[in-house]
Amino acid sequence: MSKAMVEPQPKRSTPTGDGVYSDAQLLLAARLYYVDGILQNQIAKMVGVSQAKVSRMLAVARDRGLVRITVPEYEPRERELEAELVSAYQLKMAIVVRKVAGQSVADLRNTLGYFAGPIVAATLAPYGTLAVAGGRTLQSLTDAMSRGPGPIRPVVVQAMGNVDSTPGSYDASEIARTLAQPWGGVYLTLNTPAFAPTAAVGKQLLELKDTRDVFERLAAAETALVGVGNLQNSVFIERNILQQKDIQELHRAGAVGEILGRFYDENGVECQTSYRQRVLSLPLEKLRAIPNVVAAIAGSDRTAAIRGALRGGILKSIVIDDDGARSLLAG
Repeated sequence: MSKAMVEPQPKRSTPTGDGVYSDAQLLLAARLYYVDGILQNQIAKMVGVSQAKVSRMLAVARDRGLVRITVPEYEPRERELEAELVSAYQLKMAIVVRKVAGQSVADLRNTLGYFAGPIVAATLAPYGTLAVAGGRTLQSLTDAMSRGPGPIRPVVVQAMGNVDSTPGSYDASEIARTLAQPWGGVYLTLNTPAFAPTAAVGKQLLELKDTRDVFERLAAAETALVGVGNLQNSVFIERNILQQKDIQELHRAGAVGEILGRFYDENGVECQTSYRQRVLSLPLEKLRAIPNVVAAIAGSDRTAAIRGALRGGILKSIVIDDDGARSLLAG
């Protein structure tokens, strides 16, 4: 049992309507607030309610007897599923975080990142080189990593070009910056578009000295942090980088997944399309050579994409929720 800094509360009746909160939801909120000392506005982003309702949830948790002088331990990880994934796919590491019923994908990303981030950070070597991609789940993971102890003065390198001219908080360049700074490290940016207008332009950009220097540093990385997309859920499609003809060509080539803007088939082999020659990111064969490639995924809608990357030896470790893990093990 984990000690909570809270005085015993008198038993109060639970008004009608509070029964919609499950014990698991209430335990998660109580664990974050009483044991970990997380602010209520941050808890709201993980549980999926307004900040005002977090206060009510904590009161209901006391009413149900879940919070007394101690908070029942909330186990956020599914250890058996982790062991099964490691065995089934010969992984270095699997972190499987429990999904609470009713969580949105955004809330799940925040919960996944909160519990997995410190574990991933602990695997990084001091003064090492870390390659990073972009993605919302990856942003949640790296936000949690950067809030705690991490490696001393790492070099964090952007592993793919910029998706567009206005990078968001979950783009690779911003993730590299926000991850390096709290640890006293440096970050290297890949000052190219992620997708060149033509293969010839892409080749010219790759020949620039600054670009070559970044790719040389990427090839020396000990760890890479990536997201996994597919033809239905990829930043390249969401932000209209790919045209319909590109998507059709990728379908014909058997694309099931995407990492660093590079689409691959069910065996993790990069699809041979004209699109491939225009991508400016670390090639998949170089990514495979990195000792630990960690993928962060929330949800079970990318099973084929993750499985293909695992079959192809692209991924060495995964951070995923329990629904996604069960889907991977079912195939």
